[in-house]
Amino acid sequence: MLGNISLFSGLSDEDLSTIERHAVPKSYRRNTVLIEKGDETTSLYVIVSGKVKVYVADDAGKEIVLNTQESGQHFGELALLGDTRRTASVMTVEDSRFLVITKKAFMECLAAHPNLALNLIRALVDRVRALTDNVSNLALRDVYGRLTAALVENAKEKDGKLTTDRLTQQELASLVGSSREMVSRIFKDLKAGGYISVEGKRITIHKKLPAHW
Repeated sequence: MLGNISLFSGLSDEDLSTIERHAVPKSYRRNTVLIEKGDETTSLYVIVSGKVKVYVADDAGKEIVLNTQESGQHFGELALLGDTRRTASVMTVEDSRFLVITKKAFMECLAAHPNLALNLIRALVDRVRALTDNVSNLALRDVYGRLTAALVENAKEKDGKLTTDRLTQQELASLVGSSREMVSRIFKDLKAGGYISVEGKRITIHKKLPAHW
């Protein structure tokens, strides 16, 4: 399974088997908090199936989603490398399965395999680029612009239509740094104009969304 993950590409079958022997399979139900900001660093998580969100929240419960990750991706490596506490929280958004690799095993593997270090650098570059895009969106776009961009980004073509996975208005609000009430108002207008429809919390985009609200 690890051979299909970009972080471990270039490693031999023997090396992959060694890593898998040190990996512990774990399963968690939807809405399980796996990591809380400030936790001590202990493990790297590889997503076998399912989906998680990486987020930060304040004491009042206001939440901003930094990104989402799916099968084949991984998280937790930044704190391992920096030997720091976790910088964000991670929660499952659907039932998910993982391979959990301890810090000791991961660091030993990293020291022994230069290819793994290069793959990790590429992954971190992609992560920084994605965070830069998120900051740009928050700073330069209004709520409507951020919301429509998020809808398009999360939609996949199904039966000739662009449809998202299950997304609540609150989840979208956290993703774009807005209130659920604002998202609801924008949705009302987009549905009235025939631009989107919502069924079972899945959003279908029927035509190009307006540039402005």
